[in-house]
Amino acid sequence: MDLQTVLSTFDEKKITKIKLGTVDLDGIFRGKYVSLDKFTSAVESGLSFCDVLFGWDVSDELYDRESLTGWHTGYPDTLARIDLETFRIVPWEPDTALFMMDLYDKNGDPYPLSPRHLLRNQIGKAAEQGFQFRGSAEYEFFFFEETSHSLYEKDFKDLKPLSPGMFGYSVVRASTYSDLIHHIIDAMRDYNVELEGIHTETGPGVYEAAIRYATGLEAADRAALFKTGIKEIAPRHGLVATFMAKWNADLPGCSGHIHQSLWKADNNAFADPNVNDGFSDTARYYLGGLLTLMPALTSLFCPNINSYKRAVPGVWSPINVSWGVENRTCAIRAIAGNSGKSTRLENRLCGADTNPYLAMAASLAAGLYGIENKIEPPSPISGNAYADDTLPALPSNLRAATECLNQSEVAREILGDTFVDHYVLARDYEVRLYEKAVTDWELRRYFEAI
Repeated sequence: MDLQTVLSTFDEKKITKIKLGTVDLDGIFRGKYVSLDKFTSAVESGLSFCDVLFGWDVSDELYDRESLTGWHTGYPDTLARIDLETFRIVPWEPDTALFMMDLYDKNGDPYPLSPRHLLRNQIGKAAEQGFQFRGSAEYEFFFFEETSHSLYEKDFKDLKPLSPGMFGYSVVRASTYSDLIHHIIDAMRDYNVELEGIHTETGPGVYEAAIRYATGLEAADRAALFKTGIKEIAPRHGLVATFMAKWNADLPGCSGHIHQSLWKADNNAFADPNVNDGFSDTARYYLGGLLTLMPALTSLFCPNINSYKRAVPGVWSPINVSWGVENRTCAIRAIAGNSGKSTRLENRLCGADTNPYLAMAASLAAGLYGIENKIEPPSPISGNAYADDTLPALPSNLRAATECLNQSEVAREILGDTFVDHYVLARDYEVRLYEKAVTDWELRRYFEAI
């Protein structure tokens, strides 16, 4: 797609507003609206975008330690370039187009902290080995009859869910709120984020949506735009949505499973019909790398303090390094599918709070490492992985997971020291903020009794 084709489409579709954005380290879509003139000039020469994007946390609080950006650099602008291939018309915003941006440093090189660049690098490494990456995400998320104001007025307590009770796969519930569900299905299709399915999950007001697979960067673009899109659609129905990994201790958490495979031309390199289980050597080595590096990469799959509240036995979230064929108690579920084309691996460690670019980049990097080094996976688990005490445990909190990443020479080799150092800085900041906080649990437990 070139600029003239885009401008012709603008005329045809009467586009008068343009939204540009990119995804930060926490997976938050950050951007702005620009005029048509500004868009045209930016396509040709780029535009400025402050690198504070990688100098603050999820609440816009500046990190207290320095990395590539900070007070020591004055938070300068990066060069942002528009990716015309990401052109979408936003169905729920009249006459509005959207494009993803990529960030570059002052030398014109890809900004090393950019999640989108990190995934692009891994896709490039796969291409060097003759592989094409395909991926998709499926998300669980809760709806509440609240507003952004009422959340704060209620201090995030006593929130009213869209519907009560535990009612997974309920046709009645989904049909009752068909205006919302139909809007999501139709709008996401028109947004080029087609859903393969959407249904209620077990819990009040919770849904699960499976996004149709895509090749390369588009897989993560769809995942990121889906999450943002749900948050934009929900208020138009008097709702707010959360992708928090575990918003309530008494309810199941929200997963963000990543499905992945490698292809050569039109052939799935993970499939081999000549072996009993249907999985090729490529798939087996990829799986071996993914399992070997899973502890070191856990902080990219579970990036927040809250992520680890989801990782408890018996609520469909893995707690150990494990895999099995069609086994949902394991960290990696191997899926042979009905044909070779649907053979894939599902990373079940990821929560809905995961940055999809980082989750896909880390998974792909580990898988390629496994292929390069021909790493054999351990034996599959056929029973309940939660009950198998012989399996290596995954890090159980963000501090432990961050330290695993920091100490991993292989993770640094495949992801780069610059990115790992900054990511460790950011996760360490999150841990230190949490350790200073006084929680409601502490008040209830100690205030009067101690």
